[in-house]
Amino acid sequence: MIDFLESVDHSLIKTINGFNSEWMDQFMWFFSGPFIVIPIVLLISWTMYKSYSLKESGWILFGIIITIALADLSSVYLFKEIFMRFRPSHHIELSQQLHFYQFDNGDLYKGGKYGFVSSHAANYFALLVLVYGLIQKYWMKILLVLIILIILYSRVYLGVHYVSDVICGAILGYLIAKLVLHLLILNQIKR
Repeated sequence: MIDFLESVDHSLIKTINGFNSEWMDQFMWFFSGPFIVIPIVLLISWTMYKSYSLKESGWILFGIIITIALADLSSVYLFKEIFMRFRPSHHIELSQQLHFYQFDNGDLYKGGKYGFVSSHAANYFALLVLVYGLIQKYWMKILLVLIILIILYSRVYLGVHYVSDVICGAILGYLIAKLVLHLLILNQIKR
């Protein structure tokens, strides 16, 4: 069964990564990079400003910090450092068949050594789950979902995560966000 799942992961990443082009590399790199946080923070900040009191916004911000810290730390120390599953970019045979983002200096982006579970997926999906119910405007919810889904897709496209890394990271983020949302935030704000 494990061999079958691994072969599915290999097929999926080769397919998704195989649709590469120079403009898609730049597009996916942007969504995987640190600057994507800016529109996400602006979207969430605008929602908090328009919909919640200062005290409620403080609780939401505190919840976001706790959620992302838990998602990030657990993805690394409870998964990556325990399972030690090589990223596709560090898999001896598979890495030769993949396309990687190239920096201006010629270096290739291959991420860290281990990839199970995806920290990007855990962090961003946790953020999505935490704030989705707090956002009032439907178009903002749709925009946030689209941004997060592109981020998750970008990790596979760039060849640094298997689809299972991303799915399991998203599940981890979901569970952590639900826990923080119900234990911390919903008790402190009006809905």
